[in-house]
Amino acid sequence: MKEYFEESELIINSDGSVFHLHLKSEQLARKIILVGDPGRVSLVASHFTDIECDVASREFHAITGKYNGIRITALSTGIGCDNIDIVMNELDALANIDFNTRKIKPQLTSLELIRIGTCGGLQPYTPIGTFICSEKSIGFDGLLNYYSGRNEVCDLEMEEAFKKHMNWSPLHCSPYVIDADKELINRIAKDDMVRGVTIAAGGFFGPQGRELRIPLADPHQNEKVEAFEYNGYRITNFEMESSALAGLARLLGHKAMTVCMVIANRRIKEANTGYKNSIDTLIKTVLDRFCQE
Repeated sequence: MKEYFEESELIINSDGSVFHLHLKSEQLARKIILVGDPGRVSLVASHFTDIECDVASREFHAITGKYNGIRITALSTGIGCDNIDIVMNELDALANIDFNTRKIKPQLTSLELIRIGTCGGLQPYTPIGTFICSEKSIGFDGLLNYYSGRNEVCDLEMEEAFKKHMNWSPLHCSPYVIDADKELINRIAKDDMVRGVTIAAGGFFGPQGRELRIPLADPHQNEKVEAFEYNGYRITNFEMESSALAGLARLLGHKAMTVCMVIANRRIKEANTGYKNSIDTLIKTVLDRFCQE
C-alpha cells in the first residue's frame, strides 16, 4: 500500500476540500445516507436537526446534521457505478487520509453507508411500492475488476453459475457478485422488507433489457435473469449502483448496503412516475432504523 499520495492521485481543492465532493474531513459524519438525485438530499435532510453544512458541487450535494441526536450526512452520488467510484474513494480519503501530510491516518475510521434509491422489480413478489434490501448485488459494470482483492470479497461460485446460466457474452464486462454488510441488512430490512439479489446495470436502457430504437444484443436477457436461481437466491431487481457501493466498501473496510423502492415492475410492464411523494416513507423508515444506538 502506498505511503504518500501525490497531488495528481489525491486532488485537494485550494480550500482543503476533496476534489469532486468539495467536502472537508470535519464536515463528514460516520453515518451516511446516499441518494442518486441531488434534489433528494434536501428531502432526507428535512428530517434533520442542527444542520452543520450544506455543500453542492455538480451532481454531488451534501448536508450534515443530526437525526435523533445522532450525527449523519446525506449525500447525492448522481447515477451509475462510475460515480460511486468517485464518491466511495473520496469519502474514504476524507475519513482515512490526512490531507496535510497526504499519508494514511494511524487510526482508520469505518463508515456506515446506506444507499436509498429506486429500482425495477423482476419477480411477482416485487410489485410497485416494494422495499428491497440488496443482500447480494451482481455488478454488470465491471468496476470492481479494476481493483486488487476483488476475488477475496466476491462470491466466485455464484459468479460462475450466473455466467453459465446467461451464456455470458465475452464482449461484456465480467460480472461480479458481492454481499452487502449483514449487520446493516438485518438492522434495516428487519422482517418487513424483501431481501433480494440486485443487478447493478451499466445503463438504464440496453443493459436492463429496455429496447427503444436499437435492438438488443440478447432479446432474452431479462427472461434468463428472472429464471436464474442459486442456492435459494433469485434476482429481484435492477438498479445502477449497489454493486460498486458494496464492493468498494468491503475492500476499504466500511459497512454498506442499498435499499430501493420498486417504481417499475418489468414483468407486468408497469411503472409509477409519481413515486417521489411516497419514497419519503422509505427515507423515514431507514433513518429510524439506521440511527439507533
